[in-house]
Amino acid sequence: MMIMNMLIMVMYMYMLGNMIFISKHKHLLIVLLSLEFIVLSIFFFMLMLLNYIEYDMYMLMIFLVFTVCEGALGLSILISMIRTHGNDYFQSFSLL
Repeated sequence: MMIMNMLIMVMYMYMLGNMIFISKHKHLLIVLLSLEFIVLSIFFFMLMLLNYIEYDMYMLMIFLVFTVCEGALGLSILISMIRTHGNDYFQSFSLL
């Protein structure tokens, strides 16, 4: 029963992170934080799943490495955007 409650909590975290990501926010930092929240919920889900099937936790280390790389890439994009445009608003950033 406790596993089921934790699974419901992880799914709620995932859906909340997706709702924040999909909604129209102006700042890149909020989008990056919602992506990190989604990755954190996926990490908790994998942790519960691997503990349930009594599997090795090596996959979690690989997942954390990719998560750190994704976070560093997002912060570097944020810093370069602030240096070139002066803010992190999506309205001032054009992809063309």
